[in-house]
Amino acid sequence: MFKYFTGLFLMIGLTSLSAQTEKPNVLFICVDDLRTELGAYGKHYVKSPNMDALAKSGALFTNHYVQVPTCGASRHAILTGMRPSKPVHLSNNAIVEELSIKTESSVPETFIHRFKQAGYHTVGIGKISHSADGYVYGYEEEPTTKKELPHSWSDLAFDSGKWKTGWNAFFAYESGENRQSLKKQVKPYEAGETDDQGYPDGLTTNLAISKLKELKKNGEPFFMGVGFFKPHLPFNAPKKYWDLYNEENLPVSTNPNIPENINQKSLHASSEFNQYALGEEKAGLDKQVSDAYARKLKHAYLASISYIDAQIGRLYQQLKELELDKNTIIVIWGDHGWHLGDQRVWGKHTLFENALKSTLIINSPYSQHKAKKVRAIVESVDIYPTLLDMCGIEQTKSTDGESFEKHIKYNIPDTEEVAYSYFKNGISMRTKTYRLTKYFRKDQPDIELYDHHKGNAKEDKNIAKENPEIIKELMPLLEKGDTGLFTVSE
Repeated sequence: MFKYFTGLFLMIGLTSLSAQTEKPNVLFICVDDLRTELGAYGKHYVKSPNMDALAKSGALFTNHYVQVPTCGASRHAILTGMRPSKPVHLSNNAIVEELSIKTESSVPETFIHRFKQAGYHTVGIGKISHSADGYVYGYEEEPTTKKELPHSWSDLAFDSGKWKTGWNAFFAYESGENRQSLKKQVKPYEAGETDDQGYPDGLTTNLAISKLKELKKNGEPFFMGVGFFKPHLPFNAPKKYWDLYNEENLPVSTNPNIPENINQKSLHASSEFNQYALGEEKAGLDKQVSDAYARKLKHAYLASISYIDAQIGRLYQQLKELELDKNTIIVIWGDHGWHLGDQRVWGKHTLFENALKSTLIINSPYSQHKAKKVRAIVESVDIYPTLLDMCGIEQTKSTDGESFEKHIKYNIPDTEEVAYSYFKNGISMRTKTYRLTKYFRKDQPDIELYDHHKGNAKEDKNIAKENPEIIKELMPLLEKGDTGLFTVSE
């Protein structure tokens, strides 16, 4: 959503709590690498009944875009409400280098910290910031006691089970081994002969349920963040979720080729995916994987989604049993999208629609937020002011985001709805009808334009060269999103 706003947000008659006497709780669920691959988004082959139900009775955002298509940087943007303005903001180290080192002040480090300042008990379980368990250490290092968000959490918890550390659990295989311990001699998927607790996300759900019971007894308003790992690689899930699908019937990408009229530097060779050394085929820009293997990988990704959907269903059931559902706002947020062979890429890390568009569902107990399909373009940075707005909490720090509660209530369109994203030395701008991307590089072409008039566009042909007037019209708007992050390089 376009905004050029740097002052404090003024709540002008939009506060949901005006007629409420009790502060609402917030259950904020982060799902890693979750693109809009749910039944609620029209993907009827996906078995996601719990998220679909929450979307149907709540608000489903059909045009939500992240600021950066990589985990740590995307989470830095949503937590601070700020677009990236320096190189570290594009990396997985953004939170560690920008937030972990700061002493506490009246200026909140994140919107979660602001909830804590406002009297909420804040609980973090799993991957909310970039770290798998909320503490600062490397993939193969011993855990530390240094919190990634030192001032945001009243209570930080994680059950690493037989994997022993958060990062081991993040890359877990059912045996108790992980990608690191097996020296990457692993497949990028696994159908484990186990129950939900045989993988870490099941343990996360158990812990979250236990914490909900404690919070119910305490009676304080709470903000609970629950971060699920799947469907991040490796696509590992209990076999019963694989059994929900007939692999032969699953669709493969309808857009598996490199787009016309682009430089291949706009894409990548799927290196994150290819480091799983025992995969049957390698992905690359030189050739597509076979349709059979693409279906296998799609099967694995969908099984992982169904596994997480079941965990979200368990959490919601517990909310209802505790009668907390009557006063709890539930947010389901995918930290970015993922190419499933689209544009010949397996992974995120591009400025294309597949990597930037992700799931956003907000299920509120208030009638004015019910049963809405919100088609307005919104950005992850908007979530910071929106949640404060919905909970009647004053915003004390300026952000690049703007509350979109009005879209949930009234479906009021903005004059200019725009989402800005940043990566690969480029800025991408999504409007209702176009995606315009400008790369700060010497390799040509450095401008890409994709037509979204028909909706669900594949972004398979760069039409910038034959449409200079459209470029001329849109470029000033793109430049408004230029934070000074990039300069032309090789």
